[in-house]
Amino acid sequence: LLFILILLLILKIQHVWKSHAKGNFPPGPRPLPIIGNLHIMDLKRPYLTMLELSKTYGPVFSIQMGLRKMVVLSGYDTVKEALVNQADAFSGRPKIPVIGKRGKENGVIFSDGENWKVMRRFTLATLRDFGMGKKAIEDRVVEEYGCLADIIEAQKGKPLEMTLMMNAAIANVIVSILLGKRYDYEDPTFKRLLSLVNENFRVIGTPSVSLYNMFPVLGFLLKDHNIFIKNVKEINAFIKVTFIEHLKALDRNNQRSFIDTFLVRQQEEKGKANGYFHNENLTEVVRNLFAAGMETTSTTLRWGLLLMMKYPEIQKKVQEEIERVLGLNPPRIAHRTQMPYTDAVVHEIQRFANILPLNLPHETTADVTLKGYFIPKGTYIVPLLASVLRDKSQWEKPDIFYPEHFLDSEGKFVKKDAFMPFSAGRRTCAGETLAKMELFLFFTSLLQRFTFHPPPGVSVSDLDLSPAIGITVPPVTHEVCAVPRS
Repeated sequence: LLFILILLLILKIQHVWKSHAKGNFPPGPRPLPIIGNLHIMDLKRPYLTMLELSKTYGPVFSIQMGLRKMVVLSGYDTVKEALVNQADAFSGRPKIPVIGKRGKENGVIFSDGENWKVMRRFTLATLRDFGMGKKAIEDRVVEEYGCLADIIEAQKGKPLEMTLMMNAAIANVIVSILLGKRYDYEDPTFKRLLSLVNENFRVIGTPSVSLYNMFPVLGFLLKDHNIFIKNVKEINAFIKVTFIEHLKALDRNNQRSFIDTFLVRQQEEKGKANGYFHNENLTEVVRNLFAAGMETTSTTLRWGLLLMMKYPEIQKKVQEEIERVLGLNPPRIAHRTQMPYTDAVVHEIQRFANILPLNLPHETTADVTLKGYFIPKGTYIVPLLASVLRDKSQWEKPDIFYPEHFLDSEGKFVKKDAFMPFSAGRRTCAGETLAKMELFLFFTSLLQRFTFHPPPGVSVSDLDLSPAIGITVPPVTHEVCAVPRS
């Protein structure tokens, strides 16, 4: 048995190298047998190693993680060339062991091929139908930031850690679309779901899960992936109970939620061979949207409040613009064009926080040439978003929090092509429109009602802007003092 395993391993290594031997494959550091370039990688923050390697090997280079060859794309020009100009060729999604076996990935984030295309089209259309980017959802956001602000105000300026309450507020917006309801922040089921999602975003970015994705055979030694899988099962069980309840009360002429619309479509396609509107896809799409729709926006807002404490002079300028434009009126999305400095600060928070530095992995769907290098079909691609959001050729002060990146000499807001926090091309974030609305409205409303300070005994210089570990990179755990403004 050992001989057979060794033989299979040798054949696998030969296959990997042969598949990349054709043509001018991107250069990279020489890999060691079995482990590849694992010995030079910072597994807690692999994007930092990749940024360093790009200085040596250029904007298109290869690394090997275990037996898997990857091509890393670095810098705005290269990432845009791949994801936008050659969008179809770079639109695939590779197999990720912790997510599931090939052919088993459902949903809209980690699926591939026709399943992904059908689910993405349905998801985008249904989100629009339920008001994404329209006044109906704006009203929900306004209601929710009012609830959040009331809870913060009740603390009377005492130190508080905002992760769970921020998660709850943002999650309730997407939940209103998915389930047609909202939860009280103290609801035990809701708190449990938020806790599971939080833990999974942390766990999936750990070195243990990275090693499992490289060497699934070592799963018996690496435990974190089991936590991830257990949490997914618990979330899925809740979703399945929920859509059974929706099915019992379903009225095709009065669809109250995303789940209702999916179930109606499921009934319309009942009996269709190889259909995509099955329960497994419903479960995965709902979990995808709940998790992604909550965690990324909540994390960005927490970065925003930390940065306002770190740079009180910027916080003051935002509040002065709020007073000038809004007075005591609550912010609406129509105010954004009248508030260029606030808009610039929100954009700079996204750029500086850089919460998805590696992006999600892509895969080539065909043989392709990029920047003179041959990349075969089926290659694992890392579009390094960190390299775009910190590209020295695109940003005046890439490593500094500098809202003027998004302002012209007259103080007017300017768009930047290299602003890609939602990725680009075929796999761009499906909830981008909703996220932009939430970020502006929540951030503006919070700074209208509160001034954020470090807790007693913590100076501005003590505030740590180092990111924590996770597939997204949140700020390290910290407390804020939200002092109500008169």
